Amino acid sequence: MNSSVNRVARIFCAFAASSFGLASVAFSQAASSNPSAASSVATAAVAVPSADQILDRYLEATGGRAAWEKIHSRVSTGTVEIPEMKMSGTAEMWEEAPDRALVKMVISGSVFLEGFDGTSAWSSDPKDGLHEQKGLQLAETRRGSDFRFPVDFRELYPKVVASGERTVTGRSTYVIEATPPGGGEPDRAFFDTQTGLLVHMVTQHHNDDGSVEPFEEDFGDYRAVDGVKIPFMIRQSSSQVDFTIRIDEVHQNVAMDDTRFSKPLAQ
Repeated sequence: MNSSVNRVARIFCAFAASSFGLASVAFSQAASSNPSAASSVATAAVAVPSADQILDRYLEATGGRAAWEKIHSRVSTGTVEIPEMKMSGTAEMWEEAPDRALVKMVISGSVFLEGFDGTSAWSSDPKDGLHEQKGLQLAETRRGSDFRFPVDFRELYPKVVASGERTVTGRSTYVIEATPPGGGEPDRAFFDTQTGLLVHMVTQHHNDDGSVEPFEEDFGDYRAVDGVKIPFMIRQSSSQVDFTIRIDEVHQNVAMDDTRFSKPLAQ
């Protein structure tokens, strides 16, 4: 999984809030909270591998630990589409091990940013300006900024439990319930039973007002780049907005200026 893309949900919440006059896009939530989602996520009563076995296979399917440890940074560029709003834009992501990241989206001339410098997390958008994240928001962004997600999954989620085999949008998947440090509602990760790759995830998104809502993500078009497999298509959906990111170019082990990830000075 492209770690930075995993957390652009907050950017698009800001985008939805900033786009007055545009209709919000309603999308199904997790199957447990929306009956319509149950039709696409069905449980099968079969024996499944353990969580450790599923995660070990995921790591190997994406290239293996040795390959990941050779990759230290990544620059990704692509496009973003918001079909229901008939809008599109550009996406740029900079990542550096172990967990520094910056995401930049430009939609209709408006710039949305989110960054993590290894300690502090921040976001910037036209409506609310520069905002420093705290508490659970900070913890969420820290997890999403992990550059080697397949390697560090068990460190990011100290409690992982295999919960069954389910069909998601026509794919048979093994499901892991992953509880972050400090407890709370677990995130759910869905791994393709055939390829071992992560293809769907339901995460808990913490908003600025303290509310929590689930976000759904689909990952596809995995391609090998310098020995590791990453998704070139990411679709993320919530009650506010539904968008798809398509990566066009990826360059790895690129030298980066440390200041790139620092919080900008307030204007």
